[in-house]
Amino acid sequence: MTSIVHQKNGTDLNNSISSSTLNSNSNMIYYKSEFHEQPENNALPNKPVQDCVTDNPNLNISISNVVTNFSLKSHLNLRYLALNGSNIEYRRENGMLTMKLRKPNATATIWSSGKIACTGSTSETHAKIASRRFARIIQKLGYHNAKFSSYRIVNVLGSCSLPFPIKVIQFSEKYKTIAQYEPELHPGVTFKIKELKATLKIFSTGSITVTAPSVSNVHQAIEQIYPMVYPFRREKTAEDERVIRKLMTKKRNFTEIDENVSIYNSENSVTKRNCDGLAIGIVKVENNLENIIKQEYENDL
Repeated sequence: MTSIVHQKNGTDLNNSISSSTLNSNSNMIYYKSEFHEQPENNALPNKPVQDCVTDNPNLNISISNVVTNFSLKSHLNLRYLALNGSNIEYRRENGMLTMKLRKPNATATIWSSGKIACTGSTSETHAKIASRRFARIIQKLGYHNAKFSSYRIVNVLGSCSLPFPIKVIQFSEKYKTIAQYEPELHPGVTFKIKELKATLKIFSTGSITVTAPSVSNVHQAIEQIYPMVYPFRREKTAEDERVIRKLMTKKRNFTEIDENVSIYNSENSVTKRNCDGLAIGIVKVENNLENIIKQEYENDL
């Protein structure tokens, strides 16, 4: 059975692709509503579709962003919050504030109407904790009548790397009624699952990104797409390995830069409020950020 593992919180969802979805007599895959049945393409399979459930790959699904909305049911003075709060940036031209939390890592966009959007969390639990903390911070700044209400999860972004590359051209031709592939605009195949309100981007390297209303919908979307892309797998080439190594190197470098920025801002800088209260700047105390990043890259080399 194909198990799905949530990478961030380590919980095993134990959701597997049921063998009942496969018809052993006709070698077809059955899906709900619009998918109906997809007959086997004789030109593609090296291996029967049923065998994909016996390979037992562990798919690590990484949740990178959970977007939530909520309301405080109170009108907010953004200038007052910028003057009296911390980790806040007042964007007067846009009529909103941005406030950041370190634990859990999240960013809130605040409007004067009391509506707040929270982004950057890596789980639904962390998203709700961060949203409540933002509301509590505003309450402590003098808005005692503010109430945490109308909370809802708007969007969840997840990603998954399959253990094999995918023939995206053949896949898009097979499911051309529900898949879109325009390599001039985007290198991935856009695949939508209306039942789950999920949009998937499928890349030739085997990477899949999913946008859905909840974490559970992200996992269900991966479960549904896996047996559909499996017949279009191919062997990894030297070019695939080179691209993967390049992407991993970029990811590692960006992670190191983020860590350096966090350490630098916490140890070697102080915050200063502008006299007009329109923005909060950062005063550099020692070396600037460019020198730190340059030094890190020189050390790596």
